[in-house]
Amino acid sequence: GGGMAGILTAYYLQKAGLRTVLLEAARVGSGQTGRTTAKITVQHGPIYSTLLRSFGAKAAGQYASIQRRAIEAFAELIGEEGIACDFQRLPAYLYTADPAGVTALRQEAEAAARAGIDAVFTKETALPLPVKGAVRFADQAQFHPLRFLEAVASSLTVYENTRVQKVKGGLLHTNGGSVRAQYVVFACHYPFLNLPGYYFMRMHQSRGYVLALEGASQLDGVYLGVDREGFSFRNSGERLLLGGGNHRTGENSAGGKYEELRKKAAALWPQSREIACWSAQDCMTMDGLPYIGPYSPSEPSWYVATGFAKWGMTNSMAAAILLRDQITGRENPDGDIFSPQRFTPGASAKTFLEDGMHAVRDLSRRIFSPPKALLEELPPGHGGVVEYDGEKVGVYKNEEGELFMVSVKCPHLGCQLEWNPDEKSWDCPCHGSRFDYTGRLLDNPAQSSLSPV
Repeated sequence: GGGMAGILTAYYLQKAGLRTVLLEAARVGSGQTGRTTAKITVQHGPIYSTLLRSFGAKAAGQYASIQRRAIEAFAELIGEEGIACDFQRLPAYLYTADPAGVTALRQEAEAAARAGIDAVFTKETALPLPVKGAVRFADQAQFHPLRFLEAVASSLTVYENTRVQKVKGGLLHTNGGSVRAQYVVFACHYPFLNLPGYYFMRMHQSRGYVLALEGASQLDGVYLGVDREGFSFRNSGERLLLGGGNHRTGENSAGGKYEELRKKAAALWPQSREIACWSAQDCMTMDGLPYIGPYSPSEPSWYVATGFAKWGMTNSMAAAILLRDQITGRENPDGDIFSPQRFTPGASAKTFLEDGMHAVRDLSRRIFSPPKALLEELPPGHGGVVEYDGEKVGVYKNEEGELFMVSVKCPHLGCQLEWNPDEKSWDCPCHGSRFDYTGRLLDNPAQSSLSPV
């Protein structure tokens, strides 16, 4: 995979003396790396109090250690290679506008400090909204991820538009030929092989939305709200990126996520102007920690990096460092908590049950649930599951009345797809595969496009 995790892993392995080849299904940076808000920070939501409670002080310290090391590795690499990517040091904040959230943020500040992070509770922020409390993480960073990626990738052997279709041992079959390797690293966002590893049973995907604004505030750092309707803020030059509207992939049939952000922008900065909008997708593991390390005991030469849970910048760098060390035999004490073979029933039980219920419901929906409308009832500019010749099909009708009809069976494991009106896409609520309204594959783990009707 040619995103941040794949490029960095290949770079550090090559620096360690290994000959590396990177295979990318589309173009370098065309996946989630091209859509990230690119916060380089140890501040990953209220994670340290959760780690302390669920895993203990040692695990919280390990997590903090590798994330701090990742920030410094970015700074060192950018300096050594002379990469012009708008790298900037600045603080990161967690904030709440709800008085009920203050206690949790005070606990997060204490837990982060115990883990060795320079974090303090404060009520002072640069946000143009009433904040009841915040945690300030000093000396974090932000940058332009695609400028960085272009520079790092330039020294690597990369094959774009080369989709890996099958892997057996060290032999990788692609649409353009085969590659044989001693080690294989799956850094393609969501592992597309169901067996071994069973990652489809251990992760779901989540979407979030972003507006780029001109004429909004210049802030003193990057911000993330911890409330149910919390928002993300960061500047990019003269512009401001406003994020939010998170939901499980495949569960946005009502739409309106961009409108929520536009209303917030109008309330905070009436003079601002929207110049772009986009969305991104993240893999969420059962216990909240990434899977970085050996893919499966049955394939000792395979490795994986996935499940970054919306914090793909530092976790990509952490994955690159840890995988380099594992493959080259270096000692690294911070990698234990990321093992894909870990067993964490206490931290995983609730998510395991929720994901299982979603999978059962969404698999059975295709068989038992009735179509939602008749074809002639679908208004222009809308999509949905409709009845056509006695079958359920996915239909998008554009403003001119032209119809685009596809199968609503996800080619990954057969779940029924749902229409996402904000992106005009068909999204899988089971495992997060996505397709545009013509059926073209957008996001894995599915490996093929939808069948036209």
